[in-house]
Amino acid sequence: MTQRHVAVLGTGKIGEALLSGMIRAGWAPADLLVTARRPERAEELRARYGIECVSNAEAAKTADTLILAVKPQDMSALIDELAPHLPADRLVISAAAGIPTTFFEERLAEGTPVVRVMPNTPVLVDEGMSVISAGRHADETHLARTEAIFQPVGKTLRVPEKQQDAATALSGSGPAYFYYLVEAMTDAGILLGLPRAQAHDLIVQSAIGAAVMLRDSGEHPVKLREAVTSPAGTTINAIRELENHGVRAALLAALEAARDRSRELASGT
Repeated sequence: MTQRHVAVLGTGKIGEALLSGMIRAGWAPADLLVTARRPERAEELRARYGIECVSNAEAAKTADTLILAVKPQDMSALIDELAPHLPADRLVISAAAGIPTTFFEERLAEGTPVVRVMPNTPVLVDEGMSVISAGRHADETHLARTEAIFQPVGKTLRVPEKQQDAATALSGSGPAYFYYLVEAMTDAGILLGLPRAQAHDLIVQSAIGAAVMLRDSGEHPVKLREAVTSPAGTTINAIRELENHGVRAALLAALEAARDRSRELASGT
């Protein structure tokens, strides 16, 4: 078997989104490998994308870049399986929450370059945010290769690894906070007399519009909020109630809790 460029190990939703994004960006299916636990999943990926499905050991021997997209609790067993077959010149990209690059560097051949990435689920619609950090042996070439893989499914941002737990709290878990807010606002719309479908459409489009304005205007969110907030109007009354109920403080506490859990995952607890 000839050398391939990239192997995705663990082709769940995130792994498959990366495969799909790379192919749309011009990667040849012949340059991609995948692994899958179940034979029927392997056949599904082969039929859908025309890519070859191999064992984890074969991927380690063959690909020059390995994307580890399994759950954090499954990573230790995967590394034990890969280590005997993985040369030190391979790039290892981890997409598992909370696991530091040292976890891999201590278990793989000395000098193996490792890059840690925290994507979020909007990679499924090419609007993801993938936060990238270099391990001890990863250089600019490895970071650029990682960005080339993740940029087709959204934006990328490089941060020092010490900031990864904070990025996980903000970005990795971030979509769930917005879904939670939309759920609560939909319930409020129903309470105010709107049918659920109409309330949902109103909120979702408002969220999309607000996000695009934040992204494209370059304005501070306070300025954009103030543009909606008329003196003695409806919006300021709503903001007052959010402040009275401690919503800002609750968000701060929630993000700290998410960051702390990311740290706990790194320690295996």
